[in-house]
Amino acid sequence: MHLKRVLTGIIALPILVFVIGFAPRWLFHFLIYIISITGLNEYYNVTSSDQPKFVKWSSYIITALLFLVIYTRQILLAPVVFTLWVFVPMVFFMFTRPSPDQQNTAEISKAILGPIYIVLPLAMLLYIDHFHPVNGAMWIFFLLTVIFANDIGAFYFGKLFGRHKLYPSISPNKTWEGSIGGLLTGFFTAFVFLRIIIIHQVNIKILLLVLSLSVMGQIGDLLESMLKRNHGIKDSGDIIPGHGGILDRLDSILFSIPVLYVYLFIFVTC
Repeated sequence: MHLKRVLTGIIALPILVFVIGFAPRWLFHFLIYIISITGLNEYYNVTSSDQPKFVKWSSYIITALLFLVIYTRQILLAPVVFTLWVFVPMVFFMFTRPSPDQQNTAEISKAILGPIYIVLPLAMLLYIDHFHPVNGAMWIFFLLTVIFANDIGAFYFGKLFGRHKLYPSISPNKTWEGSIGGLLTGFFTAFVFLRIIIIHQVNIKILLLVLSLSVMGQIGDLLESMLKRNHGIKDSGDIIPGHGGILDRLDSILFSIPVLYVYLFIFVTC
């Protein structure tokens, strides 16, 4: 399993670097779209495998519409697209399941939560790429570097020094030692990154950003573990050899993207 993880990383890394940093922007948008709908599909399979096909496919189509709106910079239309994620499943259930049943409300909630949890943060990556045209891709690399370093550091520090359980009812294998090791690895990697690719000064603001990214990444990891544990599964899918599903790789990133988005909006001019 460990060898598979390493080999997958070696193969995927150059592709990721090319698409984010050098490929035409439509290809980057298309990759994020594919990741989004794959993650959505895994989410529906985990939380509500009997979700009507119309609801699933409408989410995929609305997601495509959102990405088109972002790509064409029609930003004022984005809130309209967000409401479709809510209105479409509600209207569908109203006409197809008119009989009173609390389960209908639960299914509607699951249908709405998926795009907000998965697609909305990923769409923020496209905003970052669009509205920071000089360094947008570098900030995305920075985010991924910090989060991946955090994940790797947490894994190995936990293996070597882990004694005290972090949250055993949700993720029995995670430890406080691993969590702290992940934070330290994230800080070190961020420092090296900013020395090589100078997109920001190393100051208290960037250190707080790295801390926030790392903490939110670990919370996102725990949250996805909670979802899987609630439904009695180990992985969200098996599309990535040695890693599981797309959500198993995205869990930390999804919660950290909004942190970077807000930071860039407040502190970094386009």
